[in-house]
Amino acid sequence: MAQDTTTHAAVRPSRIDVPEEDLVDLRRRIAATRWPDRETLDDRSQGVQLAKIQELVRYWETDYDWRKAEAKLNALPQFITEIDGLGIHFIHVQSGHENAMPLIMTHGWPGSILELLKVIGPLTDPTADVRRTPSISCCPPIRARLLG
Repeated sequence: MAQDTTTHAAVRPSRIDVPEEDLVDLRRRIAATRWPDRETLDDRSQGVQLAKIQELVRYWETDYDWRKAEAKLNALPQFITEIDGLGIHFIHVQSGHENAMPLIMTHGWPGSILELLKVIGPLTDPTADVRRTPSISCCPPIRARLLG
């Protein structure tokens, strides 16, 4: 059966470009956090401990370098499309190796595409540096069935 492509949204190039005033506002709102009282138990049975979340929030307020993360993302080919009314941002990096197998990697919530950046190079160009190439096991009988 032929696929109807007339209702598919266009794929458009994209870049991350957060205005500086948005980052300043974010840091201001982080600094204005109203903290609850400390948990009543010394374990994590009541959730994330106050001291741990305060440490994380302090990092986001003073140490996190958004521009560095933005530059890492913008060094890769990014795109936006729409699927079922939802805007989808993705990175599309093709291997220079002939007959390379396509791979789609997704992240969950709460997660970020930033978690996947370190594996793009080794997966798209595994021969660039053998020492950094991850070991990926493949079961031949299963692979043969999947690929026909």
